[in-house]
Amino acid sequence: MPTYDYKCQDCGYDFEKFQSINARKLTRCPRCGGKVKRLIGTGSGIIFKGSGFYETDYRSKSYKAGKKKEKDSLKTPPKKTSKEKKEKSSAATSDSASS
Repeated sequence: MPTYDYKCQDCGYDFEKFQSINARKLTRCPRCGGKVKRLIGTGSGIIFKGSGFYETDYRSKSYKAGKKKEKDSLKTPPKKTSKEKKEKSSAATSDSASS
């Protein structure tokens, strides 16, 4: 339930009233009985508490490191091992010899 600010137009008394959103606004000052006006308040700031509101907000350091490593491996093609190089060169040699 919100807190509303009121100000008496007769005596100038400022006060707050904790009311339901559906409740009628006050019309009389509790001090002098004069007319009151509900003021436009700034409201309160929203406070988010918990373990995160987006999936990626509060990831662990190990998760972030794994994702970074995965991303980096996609950028550069894997290096060929010496065994793969030998197989490729022997296949190229046998292809040219059979032609």
